[in-house]
Amino acid sequence: MSQSSTIDEVCQWNEEMCRTMLKTALPELISIYQCSESGSKLLRSLKILIDKFLPHIRLSEIEQTFASQVLPKVMTLFDELANEVTQHTGGLSSQNPGLQAALRNTIQFQIQILEILVNLVDHMCKFEEALALKNIHSLSLAVIHILKNTFCHCKESETLYSGRLDLVADILQSLFKEAYSLQKQFMELLDRIVLESATSTDEDIESMVTVVHSVLEICSVISKMDHALHANTWKFLIKISVKHRALLEDKLPHDRLVAGLCEDILYSFNSCLHFAEQMIQPAVEGNTNSVDCKLFQKTLKLCRFFTNTLVHYVKEFTDFLSTSCRLLHHLYLQMYCKFPPSINAPILPDGSYDQIACIVPVALDALVSQLMSYRPFMEIVLQDNLDFCSELAFPQCLLLLNIMDKLPSQSEVVQSLWCSGNQISEEKTRLPLLHSLFLNFKRCHAELSLPAQLPGVMSKGQAQQSVSLYEYVCTHLCSFITSISASYFPELECSLLDAVLSPYVLTALLASDTWCFLARYGSADLCAHHVSLIADLVKSCCGDCFQLSHLSLLLWRLLFLMAAEHQVIFVKRFSPKEASNLLLWRQVSIKALAPELQRPITSDIIRTAIDQCRRWQSGKCSLGELEHVNVALAALLAVCHTQGEGLTSELQLAITETLCQIWTFLTVEQVLSQHCVQQTMALVLSLVASLIRVVGAALIAQVVLFLSFLLPLNPPDHVRLAALEFLGSLGTTVISPDVQGVVLPKLPCLFGLLLADQSWLILQHALQGFTRFAEETCHEEVVPRSLVSGNTKSKVVSFLNKAITTVECKELRIERMKQENTALEAHFSSLSQCATNDTAMQPSAKRARKEPHEEQYESALETAENVFKTLQNLLKQEPTPHWVTVRLQALQETIIALNSSKQEPMKI
Repeated sequence: MSQSSTIDEVCQWNEEMCRTMLKTALPELISIYQCSESGSKLLRSLKILIDKFLPHIRLSEIEQTFASQVLPKVMTLFDELANEVTQHTGGLSSQNPGLQAALRNTIQFQIQILEILVNLVDHMCKFEEALALKNIHSLSLAVIHILKNTFCHCKESETLYSGRLDLVADILQSLFKEAYSLQKQFMELLDRIVLESATSTDEDIESMVTVVHSVLEICSVISKMDHALHANTWKFLIKISVKHRALLEDKLPHDRLVAGLCEDILYSFNSCLHFAEQMIQPAVEGNTNSVDCKLFQKTLKLCRFFTNTLVHYVKEFTDFLSTSCRLLHHLYLQMYCKFPPSINAPILPDGSYDQIACIVPVALDALVSQLMSYRPFMEIVLQDNLDFCSELAFPQCLLLLNIMDKLPSQSEVVQSLWCSGNQISEEKTRLPLLHSLFLNFKRCHAELSLPAQLPGVMSKGQAQQSVSLYEYVCTHLCSFITSISASYFPELECSLLDAVLSPYVLTALLASDTWCFLARYGSADLCAHHVSLIADLVKSCCGDCFQLSHLSLLLWRLLFLMAAEHQVIFVKRFSPKEASNLLLWRQVSIKALAPELQRPITSDIIRTAIDQCRRWQSGKCSLGELEHVNVALAALLAVCHTQGEGLTSELQLAITETLCQIWTFLTVEQVLSQHCVQQTMALVLSLVASLIRVVGAALIAQVVLFLSFLLPLNPPDHVRLAALEFLGSLGTTVISPDVQGVVLPKLPCLFGLLLADQSWLILQHALQGFTRFAEETCHEEVVPRSLVSGNTKSKVVSFLNKAITTVECKELRIERMKQENTALEAHFSSLSQCATNDTAMQPSAKRARKEPHEEQYESALETAENVFKTLQNLLKQEPTPHWVTVRLQALQETIIALNSSKQEPMKI
């Protein structure tokens, strides 16, 4: 009998006949099927096998007698059809109907194969017996192989058909729908698989792991094709992994599963933001039924599903995610980087962020809670030199604060790991939690400058208020201090001290605020201990440096918090009668001390400082020892700024006498060239400004005349700032008639010069100083004479009217701050590497001593050279008046005459 006749005869058999002839007819039909070369004949044979004989084969025999012999041929046929489709796509066009029909027929064959597999899987699902993976080994291989190829073809169809997709779009859609049905049915079949530790073999376990790998590959293919299918596939993967956890947990591809979920979460999250942004457009504004609004809601649900799935998976398999912690950490940072109040968050319609906030922060918070006690996650978060861009510093801060809030509820072991860090060379360096927080806080320049607004602490009976990032971090830090054990205070103190010594001002200020809270929260003895420690550090600082500034501010604040009895001990230990302690007393406020201590300490500081200055004057007056004079002057300035009752008229006069004596040693050339002399000059100017009401008219005249020579030569900023302080203070006193002829004509020039300064810092202080002078002075004629220049007058008027001359939109401001952040990081990095005793801060090397008359010549010539340089710069900047040429010729004749006098005696 021929193969065709055999098939025709079998088609006529009833169910009972098929059951009776199963053992003899099945091998023959399978042989006919395997020998079929025509695709249509092969499919006809396969349908007969499934419809007529498969229902009569027992479950335990299906794999061996049927599936293993039939399905490999199905995979081969499907691949051949796929290759045929690929080959024909290049010539596909509407002008070639024959090729179009052939291509559609080929795809139709593929659809028929999928239909046959759906029927086969459906049949396997009907068995009431427990299914083992070995019962469907060949079936699972065939289905996964065909599904993957089908979905890949559909995903690449737009590129593959290159503009001719409309010719086959309908049949491709049918192909996808059939593959969709097959996968859904196949996942139901796999869900019925039973894996038991008592009966399952290693081969069964490996087969199931292979299935998970294969379905995960399919999941990545369909990720952007169909949301429902994609979500159902993930649901199946997590369900089957958890179901067979006992046997599969150490063999599952955890890294790939977590990476896939993280990728899908980020994609859906960014899609939510995109669709929400589109909703702002005028075309859809106010239309809640718009396409973008529907897509936003749909994608939001998908994002919720993926985040919840990840949280569930992490909860079940935390112990196996050591290599996935970096991905999870990065996911947290990436999502919070695009979420308010991050400066990188896009502008969305009202309510959109509220809807997202119900999903993203909640899920991420749950994720952190699960990972907090997991050491690999801890090491990633606290890793030293964590390599990520500055945009992620803000979300890293939020993560650390979140961990800080949760830490008190953790075990002692977990708290110790987070708070202590490690320094063991064999392990990766793990920074202490607070240290890591301060390191990331300093990189949030833009968020601190805007400032970014975060939810404040809830108060009873009051609505929750938004607070700046600085206040938010400070509040959480102080709260953390109250909740941790005192055993962690050493680590806390080390982190605070390290932050105070940081070149970043806001970081040091945050540490100081936290330290002051610690001093108030702790015992009086703890506060006294800290004050003593900081005082020793202040005394150990060499020269002026940012560390000294930050430590001094902290000492100044802590002294106010000391108990009165501890202040007495402090004064005895750091007696103001000893010159070596002036460095310390110049940094503190006398008002911080108990009232009974203020008067004697004020007197002691002033007398010790004056003695220090007199010792220098009576000695060699060398530049190398001038630093001691500067310390003494700074201590006097601190006392004068306090304006306490102890600053008597007698002591004020003693200070002014000392200033007059020091002033005689200052020269313009030394102020321009020596850093220590610049410091002396600035301190003397500030002291004269503080004591302007008791300073003699002669000293005021000397200072004004000196500044008229110095300021045109562009001295350093801190000297010009001190000069502005002095000039502003002149408004509070009446210039003596004896020196008005010298002082008043100079003031307009000095104010005009400083108001025209190109430095924004100097200009701002110049406006403030001039305004103070103009409001208080009785010499009103100076004011209009200082505003001869129209540009200067305009600046002053704008300042008085508080006019904003530059309007900057938020986007430009954020971009500017990002650039500033880059520049600041580079600047502070260089500061951290520099030693505090930089040679640039030290006096210049001593030159060979000259005879007195030689020094006078040198001083005069240096002054003349500097004046000529200033004149040269002026001649380059603006058109010169006609009379300047005449004056220059006269100067030239004077110089020639001076040069000639070296050869001939000057005639009188």
